[in-house]
Amino acid sequence: MTKGIAQYEVGEQVDLYFLIKSSTRGIASNGKPFLTVILQDKTGDIEAKLWDASPDDEENYAAQKIVRAAGEVMNYRGRNQLKIRNIRPAQPQDGVRTSDFLEVAPLSQEEMVEHITKSIFEMKNSNVQRITRHLFKKYQTEFLEYPAATKNHHEFVSGLAYHVVSMLKLAESFSTLYPSLNRDLLYAGVILHDLGKVFELSGPVSTIYTVEGNLLGHISIMVNEIGKAAEELAIEGEEVMLLQHLVLSHHGKEEWGSPKKPLIKEAEMLHLIDNVDAKMNMLDRALTKVKPGEFTERIFALDNRSFYKPTID
Repeated sequence: MTKGIAQYEVGEQVDLYFLIKSSTRGIASNGKPFLTVILQDKTGDIEAKLWDASPDDEENYAAQKIVRAAGEVMNYRGRNQLKIRNIRPAQPQDGVRTSDFLEVAPLSQEEMVEHITKSIFEMKNSNVQRITRHLFKKYQTEFLEYPAATKNHHEFVSGLAYHVVSMLKLAESFSTLYPSLNRDLLYAGVILHDLGKVFELSGPVSTIYTVEGNLLGHISIMVNEIGKAAEELAIEGEEVMLLQHLVLSHHGKEEWGSPKKPLIKEAEMLHLIDNVDAKMNMLDRALTKVKPGEFTERIFALDNRSFYKPTID
């Protein structure tokens, strides 16, 4: 198996093909332009700088371009960075494709659809089930391909669906442990809470926020989608409002992006499950990049902490 960027350690020399995940122009202290590029392969990504960037460089090294880069892995402020020695755009004769560089969910799309469909058919409340099934089917193609975020957690192909399936497994366990939870509402909240990201994000490659995502956000988008689905299906009743509340409150606090705090038990549990799965994904992926006895890079979304990988089994 070819060694990927995540397996390289500080001080090692790199000569690999990469997909440019993002490219941002800046101005150095000497007044000259530079590019900050995030280079990715199937194993992870790494930041690099292109100094004295020309207009041609900005075009050649834009997001979604494939390049061959050589250099040395350095440590800068607790994070690995590639000090580039040589870089060039990939050529047709190199035989590399965008799909060669995309990390994908560890479950197949078929497995994830099966699990989500099973959870929907376990719902006993017909209104909750019909709205959930309607929206899942309506956006299934995008839902199965999109990442859950641009960075931090589940930021890979099919990451959104994988995040939901992982959360459903937690929801199943918590519903068994705490039978007073309304399983239908909790399952529906898990399936619908991030579905608006198929509008908020641009897609699975070099993911950025869309205009709609920046101006509205996935929470308000999904609240509207639930309302429209209820109208199309001629559904009235408290279930519609409860589903909207689950989506509105799943970030937990206003300062974390939720217009409302959780005010029903299932909304509180949804927020906790979402938080647990996101954090565990961040930690698992960071810890796979280090050896026992070492610390991870700083994880910005986890208070910029570095986590230790124990040497014990």
